Amino acid sequence: MPLTTALESKLQELRDRLRPGQRELADWRGGTLAVSAVPGAGKSTGMAIAAAMAIARNQLNARCYLVIVTFTRSAAANIKGKIRATLRELGLPATGFMVNTLHGLAWAIARAHPDQFGVNPDATLITPSRSHRLIRTAVEQWIAANPKHYQRLLEGQQFDGEETERLRRQSVLRTEVLPELAMTIIREAKSSGLQPDDLRQISNQIPDDYGALEIAAGLYEFYQAQLAQRNLIDYDEMILAALRVLEDPAIRQHWQNQVFAVFEDEAQDSSPLQTRLLEILAANPNQPNDLRQMNLVRVGDPNQAINSTFTPADPIYFREFCQQCEQQDRLATMTQAGRSSDRIIAAANFTLELINQRWGKQQGDRPFRRQLIEPVAITDPQPNANPLALGKGVELYTPDDIYQTVESIGQRAIELFQQHPESNAAVLVRENKQGEFVARELRRLYPDQLRVYEVGQRDRQSHVPADMLTLLNFVDRPHSPDYLKAALTTLAERHRIPTQDLNALVPFPEQFLYPGLLDPPQSEAVAQARRFCTSLLRARLELPSTQLIPFLALALNYDQNELATADKLSDRIAQQAQGDQALPTTLRILSEIVATEQFDPIDTDNPEERYTRSGQLTIITMHKAKGLDWDAVFIPFLIENSIPGSQWIPPQWQFLGTFTLAEIARAQVRSHLHQKLPPATAAIAWEAAKNLKTAEEFRLLYVAMTRAKRLLWMAAEQQAPFTWNKPNNLEARSPCPVFPPLQQAFV
Repeated sequence: MPLTTALESKLQELRDRLRPGQRELADWRGGTLAVSAVPGAGKSTGMAIAAAMAIARNQLNARCYLVIVTFTRSAAANIKGKIRATLRELGLPATGFMVNTLHGLAWAIARAHPDQFGVNPDATLITPSRSHRLIRTAVEQWIAANPKHYQRLLEGQQFDGEETERLRRQSVLRTEVLPELAMTIIREAKSSGLQPDDLRQISNQIPDDYGALEIAAGLYEFYQAQLAQRNLIDYDEMILAALRVLEDPAIRQHWQNQVFAVFEDEAQDSSPLQTRLLEILAANPNQPNDLRQMNLVRVGDPNQAINSTFTPADPIYFREFCQQCEQQDRLATMTQAGRSSDRIIAAANFTLELINQRWGKQQGDRPFRRQLIEPVAITDPQPNANPLALGKGVELYTPDDIYQTVESIGQRAIELFQQHPESNAAVLVRENKQGEFVARELRRLYPDQLRVYEVGQRDRQSHVPADMLTLLNFVDRPHSPDYLKAALTTLAERHRIPTQDLNALVPFPEQFLYPGLLDPPQSEAVAQARRFCTSLLRARLELPSTQLIPFLALALNYDQNELATADKLSDRIAQQAQGDQALPTTLRILSEIVATEQFDPIDTDNPEERYTRSGQLTIITMHKAKGLDWDAVFIPFLIENSIPGSQWIPPQWQFLGTFTLAEIARAQVRSHLHQKLPPATAAIAWEAAKNLKTAEEFRLLYVAMTRAKRLLWMAAEQQAPFTWNKPNNLEARSPCPVFPPLQQAFV
């Protein structure tokens, strides 16, 4: 059915509002298209409008629809809202499309076909960490099965046989080195479609004293066996399960007939297997092997690839896709961005060019695609595009030390909010310890003058599992002085009992909890604490164990987000307990959750709004800041050992050598996947790993700089700590190599 004249007119009006690059996206009629965008170019807006226009032109519906895939749930919700709004503007119903994360899409496909699934659809989803019991068990099983190989690791580069040193090395290998190797390579291999035997074949081609990939293959096998035995599934297994399902020709054709096209956002963060899944869905069912027949649009920014050194994401694949599309004249670039003032754009472009120029050929691919940011046209519809700068727009300083930096940030932020109360600002840090330091100092220096929001503190809503573990340990063993003191401390911090000398209460728990007639009378503050504690103990006797966590959450007077997080925690424990409601089981699972910090809190309000409120100085890591922007951005601590830093080898690991097994193995896997023959030796792999980290750190700095709209404030201190666990231990530090030329160019 042809489109009405009125709808055609509305579509043209939509197109006319778009920028170059966005228009090519909106003009898409089929086939492959790569869109490489700069920060602030309006990727999600362009994709949402292009999706709505494709839905309208092709009259898509519930039987034949557009699939939009992105990296996170919040990004998926954002794009879904924009598509619905655009369809409403066109007078069309909000149908004909599905927005999901990659893993959500894969899980939907796999669960729709349980017979072909290969995994129980009721399997429990896990996110293993280094100290997860599956990883620990796999390590112990590998050690038991490979005593000679394990002995080779124990000997390291040299070993005199001293028993104390042997025990120390055993502990390091069992709890740190081997779990780290397992975590890194199992994810890397699974996300690339490699099996344990594939890792062994790669290992056989490489001279390696330790056989890192051979070890990883064994760990991988033991890990997979446990997943099957315990009815568990991890995120990488979701993608593999979906691909297994789609191997069936009838099922594959069913999905290909339903999926009109696939639009992918944040494509620079995809792994090889994720890309393969999207290619299958986007294929023409009549010519499934012809890549030219795919309806696949991939949008990303290779210069914002900041996850590849700690996840299986590898920006090389999106770069290759862009190159292939460019050869077919199917590459669009979004280079116009309205986020930042001209001077900030110039600083970001200067940084990109400088780093690429200084990058040696022996270091491999340059960190950045040469893609410079341009201001938008005067006619651009974005309100206040490329806003006027605040102050100089770009301000660079070399304070004496980190304390002077924080003091200067506070003064500049106060001045900013006094002059522009509607503005917002953020301090972007490389790691959470830096953020804790900044927040602590700002609150000490300016307790009533600045509204500080530390995102890391909010993220430490792992305090919910920790609080629950503290109180449950107490109700399980109330006569333990340690558990009693921990519980009282938590109650005092939450203002549920009066502040008092807790050390006076805990030496004799029974006397405190159940005083006898001959015991000294308790003060009112002590009596309040006792009554609260005994009410918790009564709940232990009167309530089913499944209701203890919700009860304790209410007892601590949690807010809405914390209560929701406690409910989620309770559900998670029930899943893992598999019907075992005994309190020791709950404590074991909860202890593991707290130890591994593998638990995401729930937020009932929009995190983007929370991080970017007017009059607020937000403290946030550079990684978490991606996708956000502020009027003023402060980037302190630009010292060389922070950015780009170096591949850090824990001192306790150095008996193996001046490298880490996990990073060598990852580089060897990627060398194989990139079809570099022969695969990298250990020495070459370690150099490659160091270069990958350096490149990614420079991209992270670029991402941080491009969060600023009107003021970019940067500092490289002359004195800073070696480790942020001890911020008082200041030493002379060299600046980030980008900083001096940047400071010279933007005086």
